[in-house]
Amino acid sequence: MEREVTDGEGITWTCIQALSGISEEAAQVKGKDAYWVVCTPSGGAQSVRVQLGEDWQTNCSDEDLLQEIAAAQED
Repeated sequence: MEREVTDGEGITWTCIQALSGISEEAAQVKGKDAYWVVCTPSGGAQSVRVQLGEDWQTNCSDEDLLQEIAAAQED
């Protein structure tokens, strides 16, 4: 399942759990109750990979998701 969020600059980010469809174990962050999620922008910015809880699609607010994306861009 993918999820879209739009940041303050008008960039729409499409986020999807990494390796979805292959294996839940492969997508899980080792040693954590979190999963790798890849977010790809509509504009010229580079895709980022973030760690989010397993229920990120329903229980992570747009603001929290955008904060995670912004933090990943700084790394």
